[in-house]
Amino acid sequence: MQERKTYTREFKMRAACMVLDDNCSVPDVCASMDVGPTALRRWIEQVRKERKGQPVPGTKAITAEQKELQELRAKIKRLEMEAEILKKATALLMSDPDRFR
Repeated sequence: MQERKTYTREFKMRAACMVLDDNCSVPDVCASMDVGPTALRRWIEQVRKERKGQPVPGTKAITAEQKELQELRAKIKRLEMEAEILKKATALLMSDPDRFR
């Protein structure tokens, strides 16, 4: 069985932009970049949505802006979890201050 290829975010962006911005045809881009038409069409659609500010759930962002948004959302989620842990720890310490001396 053939192993599935993986592509970088930059590669996907370059391929999609060749179609969207440079007016290259899907078959031409597929041939020149050695990528299948189904994958390329999926990337094109994702880049179109991301350029409109619409993230595609369940996918890694292709555009730089959406990538940054995903990273920031993940950071916010982590910070919220850390704050919740700190609140619980503080409440525990305050409930019985002699317990931890």
